[in-house]
Amino acid sequence: MESFCNGYSKSLSFTVLMVVLTSFLMVASAGNFYQDFDLTWGDHRAKIFNGGQLLSLSLDKVSGSGFKSKKEYLFGRIDMQLKLVSGNSAGTVTAYYLSSEGPTHDEIDFEFLGNTTGDPYILHTNVFTQGKGNREQQFYLWFDPTKNFHTYSIIWDSQKIVFLVDNTPIRIFANAERKGVAFPKNQPMKIYSSLWNADDWATRGGLVKTDWSKAPFTAYYRNFNVQGSTSSRFLNGAWQSQELDAYSRRRLRWVQKNFMIYNYCSDLKRFPQGLPTECR
Repeated sequence: MESFCNGYSKSLSFTVLMVVLTSFLMVASAGNFYQDFDLTWGDHRAKIFNGGQLLSLSLDKVSGSGFKSKKEYLFGRIDMQLKLVSGNSAGTVTAYYLSSEGPTHDEIDFEFLGNTTGDPYILHTNVFTQGKGNREQQFYLWFDPTKNFHTYSIIWDSQKIVFLVDNTPIRIFANAERKGVAFPKNQPMKIYSSLWNADDWATRGGLVKTDWSKAPFTAYYRNFNVQGSTSSRFLNGAWQSQELDAYSRRRLRWVQKNFMIYNYCSDLKRFPQGLPTECR
């Protein structure tokens, strides 16, 4: 009985130790805005608080604000939780994206186009390769993104880019190099976000202007997480070369059928000489 109790005690101690270590590793791997990002513009309009666990960007009539990551990444999974500007956000754009630098830069975009109270935000996505974009897809969201935090993710590997909202895929941009289409796979990118005024185009093509009596406009960020490789070292992860399962493919079709409001691959008026190669 004594040996059983000693063995049980050791087993219990080991279990408790593993739980503690696992909890520590989970905390240690969580992003911290102080450590991971620089506030790049907007002066006091960009703020980090709650010990680095929460970040806010604000926009007023004088200026917007923004931040960028300290590190750059080449492939990975990027997760960020956002709570968007509430109320009448017409004219404002909250941009959250990956980008390299230079005239032939690569870029992967989430842009949230504000709207008048009661109307839905438009989620605008785009992919730039070698400085060339014009690959827009736009969606309504199936929830109010101003009420609570939601997770917006990018999975990027050598074969595809997947845009996800609350782990639901909404768009895939596949590597079509065999068709002569450039794919972003050689330029490391940093993570950027900004909140700015774009009332010349953001809401109904610029017909609805920003109501500055509602300023300041504020968006919030938390729970940043990255699994991937920096330009200096490679980190293996479950994201790498991961294919969508049957459930995720069904969710993708559901979003694109019910919530997609623009797809450049269907815009024959814009491309009268023929749709872009990757669309065919």
